[in-house]
Amino acid sequence: MSVTHEQVVEALRPVEDPELHRSIVDIGMLRDVQINDGVVSILIALTIAGCPLRNEITNRVKNAVTPLPGVASVALEFTVMTDEERGELRTKLHGDPSATAGQGQAHGHAEGRAIPFANPDNKTRPLLISSGKGGVGKSSVTTNLAVALAAQGHSVGVLDADIYGYSIPRMLGANADPVAIDRMLLPSESYGVRCISIGYFVPEGQAVVWRGPMLHKALEQFLTDVYWDEPDFLLIDMPPGTGDIALSLSQYLPKGEVYVVTTPQQAAQKVARLSAAMAVKVGLPVKGIIENMSWFTGDDGKRYELFGSGGGQELATELAVPLLGQLPFVQALREGGDDGRPIAAINPDSESGLIFHDIARKIAADNKPRKKFSKFLKING
Repeated sequence: MSVTHEQVVEALRPVEDPELHRSIVDIGMLRDVQINDGVVSILIALTIAGCPLRNEITNRVKNAVTPLPGVASVALEFTVMTDEERGELRTKLHGDPSATAGQGQAHGHAEGRAIPFANPDNKTRPLLISSGKGGVGKSSVTTNLAVALAAQGHSVGVLDADIYGYSIPRMLGANADPVAIDRMLLPSESYGVRCISIGYFVPEGQAVVWRGPMLHKALEQFLTDVYWDEPDFLLIDMPPGTGDIALSLSQYLPKGEVYVVTTPQQAAQKVARLSAAMAVKVGLPVKGIIENMSWFTGDDGKRYELFGSGGGQELATELAVPLLGQLPFVQALREGGDDGRPIAAINPDSESGLIFHDIARKIAADNKPRKKFSKFLKING
């Protein structure tokens, strides 16, 4: 019994490009199939020369075809898409920017492309993880919530909007640089979470010294030129405070939901209240409070409230929103951030891991239609 051309093609149809998450057959990467005495020769067109995931594609193709009856071996060869083919692929996946311009949506500067997350019909829930001040663990919370949501079966992206203090790529362990296909940028990915950050484009150790317009352009490109593929959740790691970036994102993401991270300390809680107040001013709902560094458990098994107590609950009560969870002060959480091994992924059954997953479930379950947002605050670009 010999394998047929049609059987090989159908076996390859479920095989996805690991970066685009689309069938290699449907997006035109499969270029040729030849069968000779049980040897199946396959030609695949990579999106770019030196594709970093070429070995992964090889494994996926061979694993799909080798089990077919009559296949003795698989010989795989590669070619590379032309510029024209990459442009056609970008249009197929990312749309024609000229088709979305002028439709009353928020627009990025790149080719006049509309920001997809501003479209009321877009399924993505933008989650703005905010804090009034730095040092409360906002980025750690963002990273671990993203990983927990992905582990629960959701498609997830993270936009590191903390331009001056970017840290998400390191915490997530997303070390591979983004890949450009034509003028479409594929985000890095780790633990099932797609990630984009200015950290990929700034030399190691170099500070970002930009004024407001440059910040806005970077955020626009992250929202428009990056191929997010309409994830279930897009988490935005907000910079501390209530400055230019927060204002821009409130304009770009009118469907955004704000989650405020604080510590039990009264001083931190009072500053975190300012982030909540800004969200109210620009018409974005505050959906919950997350309290970090709530306690430390000593070797004696006793809990020590190093930063006091009650700040998170007090803020939640004041805003009439839930306190979604309280996270302990543990060394493993810090180490996971430094090593790119988030505790919610590496040790989900730990005390912190369980809390992150519980918070993620609460956020995912709170999918009630949001109230219409206020438009009284106008932001001119």
